Amino acid sequence: MIKQGKRFALALMIMVISVFNANADRLKDMTSIAGVRSNQLIGYGVVVGLAGTGDGSSTLTQQSLESLISQFRINIDSANLSAKNAAAVMITADLPPFTKPGQNIDITISTLGAAKSLRGGTLLMAPLLGADGETYAIAQGNLVVGGLGVTGNDGSSVIVNIPTVGRIPNGAVVERMVDTPFLSSENIILNLHRGDFSTSTNIAETINEIFGEGVAVSLDSSSIKVRAPVDPSQRVSFVSLLENIDVEPARPAAKVIVNSRTGTIVIGGDVRVTPAVVTHGSLTVRVEEDTNVTSTGTTTTTDGVTTTTPGDAVTTQDTNITIEEEPAKAFIFDTGTQLSDIVDAINAVGAGAADLVTILEALREAGALRAELIII
Repeated sequence: MIKQGKRFALALMIMVISVFNANADRLKDMTSIAGVRSNQLIGYGVVVGLAGTGDGSSTLTQQSLESLISQFRINIDSANLSAKNAAAVMITADLPPFTKPGQNIDITISTLGAAKSLRGGTLLMAPLLGADGETYAIAQGNLVVGGLGVTGNDGSSVIVNIPTVGRIPNGAVVERMVDTPFLSSENIILNLHRGDFSTSTNIAETINEIFGEGVAVSLDSSSIKVRAPVDPSQRVSFVSLLENIDVEPARPAAKVIVNSRTGTIVIGGDVRVTPAVVTHGSLTVRVEEDTNVTSTGTTTTTDGVTTTTPGDAVTTQDTNITIEEEPAKAFIFDTGTQLSDIVDAINAVGAGAADLVTILEALREAGALRAELIII
């Protein structure tokens, strides 16, 4: 447990350590606290007040309107309702951690039927449900739509952005808080955004250097268990100090990432190549097809008059094959070849993205590429 009088000294120690670790990252940027997360909410509702851009004769929207109107003790047949100015929509939102009842959250509204635009619409009161089926917020309000759609009488239309999706800032009122283990659990679990055993160990050792031996224990490559104060007020102060600790991440594993669709290739700084000889050349075969048409006919001369009778045309194929072979270029990778050497050697022979992928795959198959080759 951390006493109140020690907080200033701990904060000063953290500041001093941060000065000497210029290349380090804050734990706030490297990790997240287990259990402290947002929760997704979803709901169904009806948007009204549209300028003729609604669902029209949609049965779903008509039945939804009938259900809403019946709550006010008005009986009406859905067949007599027009949904030209209304639209059935789905509502989505993220409920941030520690959000209390009475606070507001932003919501996103998307059309569900044939509505062409939600511009100018108003969302009627709709519940937002969590994964457990319970209501956590109530949504209602006027939509903000960034898109625009215009349709002419001749059927022509112009659409700017997406007019069928809108937002309502602070459009939902939270009705229930999601319980988190942050205040009730004995320990705080830090989860790395990118798992690494070395980084996990470095974080635990750094925390122990500041708060004392045994405070932090590395559980695996992604999680670090930290013993925290029991008092909630001290726990919040402890986490505020904890997340500002700077830790130098371990050097990442050697990887070569290839995007086969765009030709983008990223080579990590720790990629190495053992001694190998690479020969690179290209052979281009160009085939050109052409069609020759020759006219035929019979020519006769009678009393000095020449007459030509046309015949069927004769078609012949003309194929031209050209072979171009560039001289093969070879380069050698010596022991301890680094990233800059690899790039310089490949650029020297004028290899393109496709050629580079071929060379890297061949080096991997030969066992000379000391890196993981990932193709996405």
